[in-house]
Amino acid sequence: MYEYIDFQHLSFLSEELFTDVTAGEKYRVDLLVETKLKGEDGLIIVHIENQSYVQPSFPERMFIYFSRLFEKYRTNIVPIAVFSYDAIRDEPSSFTLQLPFGNILHFRFFTVELRKQNWRNYIRIDNPIAAALLSKMGYTESERIELKKQFLRMLVRLELDEAKQRLLIGFFETYVKLSDEEEQRLRNEVNQMETKEKEQVLELLISYEQKGKREGAKQKEREMMRKMIAKGMSIADIAHIFDLTEEEVHKRVKDE
Repeated sequence: MYEYIDFQHLSFLSEELFTDVTAGEKYRVDLLVETKLKGEDGLIIVHIENQSYVQPSFPERMFIYFSRLFEKYRTNIVPIAVFSYDAIRDEPSSFTLQLPFGNILHFRFFTVELRKQNWRNYIRIDNPIAAALLSKMGYTESERIELKKQFLRMLVRLELDEAKQRLLIGFFETYVKLSDEEEQRLRNEVNQMETKEKEQVLELLISYEQKGKREGAKQKEREMMRKMIAKGMSIADIAHIFDLTEEEVHKRVKDE
């Protein structure tokens, strides 16, 4: 299938769109990716399944997602379920409705079980899907630092905009969170790289470290504001203390 996919056309569908497609069902997908077949109109929907247990109804759910997406777009759709379980297992790839006198429906979808994939086979495939999914492939504890280094090198080569970089880094770090010691070892290894690439990877690292610190500071500020409100302090007084408008205080307190 790989040679038929147009990786130049690639977008991450929003959670709002997915909620609309599934008619408000209480299910959150980790990643929903849209791309196209070369030379053809149509969609390839890549659905990341991240449950830690086997769900017998998943093939049925995959059929329902497919049906609603087809109803919405009325075009060719290639459904792919990417399983990211921590344990290796064999997954079903079809949904069938049968009656005693014959089959009513046979729906088939493609499956990829990430833990069966060696991450090193994908680090030279420069597309965002491969970069995002490295964190759920088969790797050992001793490979975690090298895994993140190669992930960052992929991001540099991909030259994505900041929004896509943020999405991919957030997804990656959900599953591969290095300790402070490991982060320092990673930085040491990056410093051994060739000059140009080293500068680009370090810039990426520093940018997201600074962003993380800013987000942490904002979170502490929000918590302080909420505690002040809980103790009966007025919004006007809180705005004065933090040198903000009352509208800004309301907004920050509501932000998650």
